[in-house]
Amino acid sequence: MRKLSVIFALFALTALAQQPSAVLDKAIANLSAGGLITADYKVTAAQGSTSGSIAMKSNKFRILSADVKSWFDGKTQWTYSKATGEVNITTPTAGDLQMSNPYVAALNYKTSFNLPKAVEKSGSYYVIKLTPKKKVEFKSLTLFVGTSNYNIHKAKFAMNDGTETTISITNYKTKVKMPNPFSFNKALVPKGTQVVDLR
Repeated sequence: MRKLSVIFALFALTALAQQPSAVLDKAIANLSAGGLITADYKVTAAQGSTSGSIAMKSNKFRILSADVKSWFDGKTQWTYSKATGEVNITTPTAGDLQMSNPYVAALNYKTSFNLPKAVEKSGSYYVIKLTPKKKVEFKSLTLFVGTSNYNIHKAKFAMNDGTETTISITNYKTKVKMPNPFSFNKALVPKGTQVVDLR
C-alpha cells in the first residue's frame, strides 16, 4: 500500500511540473501581448563583450550598439558594421535570426528545435535547453525564463566551435510608443555609408 502511495505521489509531482512547451508558450504569450518591446542587452563571447538596445515586435527587431546596428522588418535585414564601414542588405535565414535575436528562437521553437523532456529550475529561472533540428551555427540554445513573469532574461548559445555566447536582457519594457523602428534609418549610420545589397 505504501509503495502505491509513493507511485501516486510521483505521478502527481510529474503532473504539476512545468513542461518546456508550457513555459515557452507563456513566454510567447508575453511577447505577443507586449506590443512594441524595448530592452537593453549585453552579449558576452570568447572575443569579448558588447552591449546595446533592442526594440522588437513579433519577429521584427532593431538592434543598436556602438559597433553594429541592425534592422529587420520581417523579411529584409539591414546591418551596419563599424568594422566594415558599410550596410549590408540580406534576406536572413532562420538560423541567422536566432543568433541575432533569441526571442525569434522562442517564437519558432515548435518548428526549429527539439525540446528537453523536463524543465530545470535555477534560482528564479526556468532553464530550457533547446537543440536545433537542422544544422546551424550553434549546437544548443539555453533559455532562462523568469518563474514569476515568464520573460526571457538570458540566452546561452553553445557554438559549434566549442565556445559560448551569452545574451543577457535587462530594462525590459512593454507597449512602448515610438514610430516604426524596423526599417533601415540612414540617419543612424555615418553620412555617406555605402549600402551593399547581398540578396
